[in-house]
Amino acid sequence: MHVEEIMNRNVVTLNPTDSIAKAHELLVEYKIRHIPIVDKDNLVVGIVSDRDVRDASPSIFSSADSNSNILEKEISSIMSSPVLTAHPLDFVEEVARIFYDREIACLPVVHHDKLVGVITEKDLLYTLIQLTGTHVQSSHIEVKVPHKPGILPEVASIFGKRSVNISSVLVYPFRNDPDYKILVFRVQTMNPLPIIRDLRDAGYELMWPNNIPEPRL
Repeated sequence: MHVEEIMNRNVVTLNPTDSIAKAHELLVEYKIRHIPIVDKDNLVVGIVSDRDVRDASPSIFSSADSNSNILEKEISSIMSSPVLTAHPLDFVEEVARIFYDREIACLPVVHHDKLVGVITEKDLLYTLIQLTGTHVQSSHIEVKVPHKPGILPEVASIFGKRSVNISSVLVYPFRNDPDYKILVFRVQTMNPLPIIRDLRDAGYELMWPNNIPEPRL
């Protein structure tokens, strides 16, 4: 999945010469946490967060004149620059790694150096929900398998024999053992017991559910 499939294209932006007060107004009005700062050619020159604005805002103990002066400062005085960006054709999982490694919550998305969208940690979380199939009614089954070529279609064929659709498949490492993997299936059935029996009959170890007795016909 590419970034362009989940990014927000309706981006609220500011110019570097806009005031801190205007940034605060937009953050509140649109209920957002980040605003890209662009120049007249729509090139990203900075980014400002609600925390940046909050930290720059005057204390309640400051005088009214002082408050006004601070809030009328240009947003360029508090924006972060240069800005880390993503490309519309970047893979979502690679961008998620950037979010984790760099401890960020928002990335402007640029094409030919111009702003075309933004992606946030909330966008990534919702995408994860979709990729794992947890947004639809389904059953969760985890199978321990040897780490060898062809094992995924081999296990998936057991679901096919029961005419059960697979909503999603994930592959996890099994602890620190490189010889095994965990296949995590989300399947569109509310009665997984026949499949559980078939998997056990085929010799597979179930990590979940692992406390349901073998069903009997």
